[in-house]
Amino acid sequence: MFFVLDRDGVINIDSPDYIKSADEWIPIPGSIEALVLLVKAGHSIVIATNQSGLNRGLFSLHDLDHIHQKMLKMISRAGGKIERIYFCPHRPDEGCDCRKPKTGLFEKMKQDFKLNLAEVIYIGDSQKDVDVAKAVGCQFVLVKTGNGEKTLATIGNNPDLLVFDDLLAAVTYLLK
Repeated sequence: MFFVLDRDGVINIDSPDYIKSADEWIPIPGSIEALVLLVKAGHSIVIATNQSGLNRGLFSLHDLDHIHQKMLKMISRAGGKIERIYFCPHRPDEGCDCRKPKTGLFEKMKQDFKLNLAEVIYIGDSQKDVDVAKAVGCQFVLVKTGNGEKTLATIGNNPDLLVFDDLLAAVTYLLK
């Protein structure tokens, strides 16, 4: 199975001021363990993340690379692996096709990995994540970390939506 994960608020603690440096990137407790469990169960993982702080001038591509290197190192040392990180650097006003909830990042990964998106599980925390999953037809799982509580309050109780306290709880359930 193929898993796509949002980054901020799902794997790491999010910030309204953006994650601008490797020092600010702090994993949510249990998230690294969850990624390791997925990999050990034979699943592939990619990350799809909006990073408009780049085009807002809040951090550089070099800074983003350092953030991702820290994350990948922590995951690797624990026994996990991320196949690829897809990110959108654009601000909402730039009108790109890759900023979630637009589908560009998912179309790219579909091509790169020869995916049937209906067989993909996407784990996220925001309304944008809900919307892009619906647009591309993949199964969506909401975590309450990050913006998840706010998203859940907005979308209301939907019996078809899988909702979990955090990534580890979601993965533990999905691997049953």
